[in-house]
Amino acid sequence: MEKKTAIVTGGSSGIGLCTARDLVKEGYTVFDLSRHGTDRDGILHIDCDVTDENAVKEAVDRIVSGQGRIDAVVNCAGFGISGAIECTSPEAAKKQFDVNFFGMVNVNRCCIPEIRKTKGTIVNISSVAACAPIPFQAFYSASKAAINSYSLCLANELRPYGVKIVSVMPGDTATGFTDAREKESSGDDIYAGRISRSVQKMESDERGGMSPERAGAFITSVVTGKSRKPLRTIGLQYKLAVFLLKILPASLSNRLLGFIYAS
Repeated sequence: MEKKTAIVTGGSSGIGLCTARDLVKEGYTVFDLSRHGTDRDGILHIDCDVTDENAVKEAVDRIVSGQGRIDAVVNCAGFGISGAIECTSPEAAKKQFDVNFFGMVNVNRCCIPEIRKTKGTIVNISSVAACAPIPFQAFYSASKAAINSYSLCLANELRPYGVKIVSVMPGDTATGFTDAREKESSGDDIYAGRISRSVQKMESDERGGMSPERAGAFITSVVTGKSRKPLRTIGLQYKLAVFLLKILPASLSNRLLGFIYAS
């Protein structure tokens, strides 16, 4: 039987690296597309900025030329920004979407023709923040909400071809993502210190969150499993939180989020 091939963006660290390692253990030939990294743990690295359409196409063409197939794509590449909406520059907001959302779009556009042939799987990494809009991290939450909507649309478009599309929503996870967050602290005096308190609360939760190994194992089970549920949340407590946010009146759920992250 021909060996399956997987692409993991952002596979050089954090959740992406753990997912890539687990897919190697499952017998996949795994390629990491990221800006930094080297071959390791059986993972083949290709330097690639997912916001560069030409670079993505070249990387995917190289993989298809060498392997002859793509069976799974896991879009992990992403980062976070924080700050008040009025103090966040348009350039910073666009960069957030360029990496988190349009980077994923670039990769999937190149891979869909191959994934359709193998009736494979595309997993897009979203966040519980997609369902829980976090004050002072509005553009991060919005980029992840966009991933969920996109994934649901793509699932319907590709369903007749046997392709599985899943948006996975991790909660707080202890990775380098926290230290890499780009913070805009201007306006904190106007907001009476609420910006810095909100970010400190979020970072504390992240550092005490689940391990990237746990998230990677979950994502790998989504790739290899039979379930076609299009939205998946990691962890019982986060599944409960997402459920409550769906059933509570928007005014009440938003007040709760404001109490936790905007006090």
